[in-house]
Amino acid sequence: MAEIQQNEKGGGGKNKQKKQHLRVDFTPMVDMNMLLITFFMFCTTLLKPQTMNINMPMKDENLTQEEKTKIKESGAVTLLLGANDELYYYLGIPKDESTYTDSTYLVTSSYGADGIRKFLLEKNKGTYERIQELKAQLNAGVFVDSVFRAKSREVHETAKDYAPTVMIKPTELSTYKNMVDALDEMLICNIGAYAIIDLTDGDRFFLYQRTGNKDYLTEAGQTELAKE
Repeated sequence: MAEIQQNEKGGGGKNKQKKQHLRVDFTPMVDMNMLLITFFMFCTTLLKPQTMNINMPMKDENLTQEEKTKIKESGAVTLLLGANDELYYYLGIPKDESTYTDSTYLVTSSYGADGIRKFLLEKNKGTYERIQELKAQLNAGVFVDSVFRAKSREVHETAKDYAPTVMIKPTELSTYKNMVDALDEMLICNIGAYAIIDLTDGDRFFLYQRTGNKDYLTEAGQTELAKE
């Protein structure tokens, strides 16, 4: 509240100008701020930490190490985010130099329903349908969000031995939008295990072989290429 104080001084029969002093009381403002802070504290939804599931090696002691490696490699999918919204992927893990010269190993794809999404849904078949059923039950009010998350983790844990593990590898020529689009596809396809990792020299050579763009190579790679 504002308060105006007037000082009047008279004397000698002369009229003197009245002086006014304005004082603003901020006490009610402090009370209002405390009420607003309390309101937002109770009404704001706190962000929950997001965790990423990682496929771990199988515990079946009857399988040899070679068989375990084959099973793990069979579910590996590597996405390479290129320039001009280009997207490529390959399956498994390259074994030798002949793989990098195989023109059919690296597959050209695209973002969206007709591209990488269609491929990932096929790879994640079974797990995707089970997660969708849980989402439908959540929307119908059968259980709360915490129960849905727990059941989803159980589904991914059960399917970790055959569900795809996606490795997303952005390049210096890709954009932030490409990264967001790739992560959106992980959520849409209910991929339980995915990670963002750095490119290898082999990945860069794949992209150079497919596009002819030397900018995908490192300086050392471009130097080696110039010597040939």
